Amino acid sequence: MSIANGPEENLINMAETILAPSKFRGQDDDVALIYNDETVTYSQLWVRVNQAGNAFLELGISIGDRVILMVRDTPAFFYVYLGLMKIGAVPIAINLRLNPADVAYTMNDSQARAIILDDVFFSGYQNIAKNVTLRSIIINTDVERRGSYYLPSIMEVAASKLNAVALKLEDPAFWMYSSGTTGKPKGVIHSQKSILASDNLMGQVLNVGPGDRIYGSSKLFFAFSLAHCFLAPIKLGAAVILYPEWPDAESVATVVQKHKPTILLSVPTFYRNMLRAGIVNKPEFKNVRYYLAAGEKLPKNLFDQWMEVTGRPILDGIGATETCFLFLANRPDNISVGTCGVPTPGTEVKLVNNDGVIVTEPNIAGVLWVRMDSVASSYWNMKERTIEVFKDGWYCTNDMCTFNTSGYYEYQGRVDDILKISGQWVSPAEIEAEVLKNKAVSEAAIVGVLNEDGLIRLALFIVVPGLSGPTEQFEKKLTSSLKANLSIYKCPRRIYFLDEMPLTATGKLQRFVLRDIAESRQVGAVLK
Repeated sequence: MSIANGPEENLINMAETILAPSKFRGQDDDVALIYNDETVTYSQLWVRVNQAGNAFLELGISIGDRVILMVRDTPAFFYVYLGLMKIGAVPIAINLRLNPADVAYTMNDSQARAIILDDVFFSGYQNIAKNVTLRSIIINTDVERRGSYYLPSIMEVAASKLNAVALKLEDPAFWMYSSGTTGKPKGVIHSQKSILASDNLMGQVLNVGPGDRIYGSSKLFFAFSLAHCFLAPIKLGAAVILYPEWPDAESVATVVQKHKPTILLSVPTFYRNMLRAGIVNKPEFKNVRYYLAAGEKLPKNLFDQWMEVTGRPILDGIGATETCFLFLANRPDNISVGTCGVPTPGTEVKLVNNDGVIVTEPNIAGVLWVRMDSVASSYWNMKERTIEVFKDGWYCTNDMCTFNTSGYYEYQGRVDDILKISGQWVSPAEIEAEVLKNKAVSEAAIVGVLNEDGLIRLALFIVVPGLSGPTEQFEKKLTSSLKANLSIYKCPRRIYFLDEMPLTATGKLQRFVLRDIAESRQVGAVLK
């Protein structure tokens, strides 16, 4: 491995660690990326990563500089991400559906040196540029525009050889921003050693290697996909199937039929949608070796239906932005339906009760703590929160879990009221605060309600004292406001009008009563 600026002992570069094994295996001509009708071989990937890294150096981007990525799932994502890491810069791929205010916040919070974006996001960035404190370098991946650099052009003239910068195991490699459970996204700092966890599940358990084709319906900015559809597969020599648009059940089926993945990753919502669409009875779905699910709990009835149609089980697991890789997962040879599985290789877990004592008996709930190579080092600019959840290599997930007599862990929910919707954490308080900006609304409450498939969805309850007669116009106005100011996954599916909120004798909101109302009533405005 060629690493510049020092001896190799105790030094690492994540990009080099990811790419170098393909050289040792003689995979130069093997396919690394599949994109529509285009393929990129490992040798081509290596060259283009080097060109991207050299191009960034020419622009003055260097060690430690943070760079925001708003790039869809295309080969350019790989060139840019690995090219930045190879020169010691820090890529930050952000949620492509963040609202403009959160994009501006993320750029300011990270003090981004540059932003690299597809042209579909260019006008959106221009609209918030005035709110960005640093004058960042702008690089457009697919369209030439005045005032920005054009990625293909700057790569074309860049050298094809590049020595990787040698870094310490604890040096930053990449950042991720959480879903913003406290109202604003948190910068999660991952170090170079995170790549050491890449073989834990995909390699040791699923035996991913040359000849495998990996596809995930979740986009690469999500930890689930970044870890298991990028970092691990490329290091292990598999091919990654890319789809740039936001997927639906039909598009996932098209990808499966055309590119025939051997391993498919998705979230329970998508597995449910594909079953409902009646598309999983195609032969290609029966030929997928492994299905993985994460992001939200996989209901047993959904597992059973999928198994009946495809003959293949869905391996449910759980991870976090703070760990990147899954820390609990079911195994192909030992599945416990309805659980998150057992610790992945190289992972330690423990449950801690309210008294700070480690739980040793089955079926007793505790807060889940995790220790593995890919645990983040800290939150950016959040010292107190970092001290609370990161201790001696352990990470406090704030998930309540139990383990059964067979050692399988079962998810019981969050410690607080935070809800997980479509794989992303959502704060009721944030949504309620946004609703209450409407002066006609005197009270607002968000609860999570199980739908008919056993998945959690948001329901909004409001008290509007001055409202009389039909509610359609008010609902329409409120809906438009929420969709304009919140990320789409934070918008409630149904709205219920109440004369008053259910309260305890001491004046505390009884959320369980609201959940009962939502589950028993069929009325309510559905957000489209």
